[in-house]
Amino acid sequence: MRKTMLAAAAILTISSAAFAQSTVIVTDPAPTGSVVLPGEVRTYVMEQNTPSVVYDGDIVVGTTLPDTVEVHTLPDMDGYGYTVVNERRVIVEPKTHRIIQVLE
Repeated sequence: MRKTMLAAAAILTISSAAFAQSTVIVTDPAPTGSVVLPGEVRTYVMEQNTPSVVYDGDIVVGTTLPDTVEVHTLPDMDGYGYTVVNERRVIVEPKTHRIIQVLE
C-alpha cells in the first residue's frame, strides 16, 4: 500500500511539473518584441529590390540602427519603415530606427 501511495505521489509531482513547463507568461511589451504585422507590410517589404547596407552590430528586435542607415517608408502605412541590413530585411519604427521585426 505504501508503494502505491508513493508511486501515485511521484506521478502527480511529475505531471504537475510538466504542466508548469507548458505555461507561457507574456508581458507587455513582449521581451522578444514580437509584433504581428499586417500582411500587406510583409508582402510589400519582401517585394522591394532594396540594396543591403553593412552594419557592425546585432540585427535583433530592439536594436536601434544608426541614422546613417536609410529607412524606407511604406506608402499609406504610418508607423512602419524598412531597410535591408547585412542581407536581412527588417521592419523598423521610422522615427527611432528601432528594429521591430526581422523578416526571414
